[in-house]
Amino acid sequence: MSWRAVVVDDEALARERLRTLLAAWPAVALVAECGDGVEAVDAVTGLSPDLLFLDVQMPELDGFGVVRALDGHEPLPEIVFVTAYDRYALQAFEVHALDYLLKPFTRRRFGEAMEHVLARLAQRGTDAAAPGVAGLMRSLERERPDRVAVRTARGVEFVKIAEVAWVEAEGNYVKLHTHAGAYLLRRTLKAFAGQLDPRRFVQVHRSALVNVDRIARLEPWFHGEFVVIMDDGTRLMSSRTYSATLRRLAG
Repeated sequence: MSWRAVVVDDEALARERLRTLLAAWPAVALVAECGDGVEAVDAVTGLSPDLLFLDVQMPELDGFGVVRALDGHEPLPEIVFVTAYDRYALQAFEVHALDYLLKPFTRRRFGEAMEHVLARLAQRGTDAAAPGVAGLMRSLERERPDRVAVRTARGVEFVKIAEVAWVEAEGNYVKLHTHAGAYLLRRTLKAFAGQLDPRRFVQVHRSALVNVDRIARLEPWFHGEFVVIMDDGTRLMSSRTYSATLRRLAG
């Protein structure tokens, strides 16, 4: 059986090293190389690899940020963290990484990691594989980001979660609406909602979340529904499914 791998590292030489070492393992095909965390999220969601070699310390979005950004993506790849800093080792295993390669690592150490990788991949679809993959997101679910990285025409920008007024679903993307403008993020609404504090963000429709701190007023509508008026004048219609939450807010 052939497995698909993605290599993520902001250093070109490090990517080349992993590419060269992987060439000796014909059961694993390298399908993408990424130079930053944002590219990594796009590659995993687009290609659904079985294995991810993931650098920890990267600009814009680090390795642990990539893991959080993949919340909701199924199936999750097995992850081998690669870094020059051993202080990240404990955190790597706390998020159920399959292995941890400390730079500079030897061919022998890489081989040990690959044996571990192939053994785990062979167990995919069995109960034996469940703890690592299923536990990955549970380990991070209480850690909520205070900002997200988004790609724009100007490059990668960081949007503070507190500045997001409301979130709109657009297929496999969400549109983050702020006073500064709207930003597209490649994530489903369900996955993004799982990263947010439910006391601050509530769903008002199957395709919309709102920041309760940015609600100016609620206007009653038919059948217990509401028109949600945001502080920038945006008007959103709640659906009956989510109106109970708004009624609690209205007190």
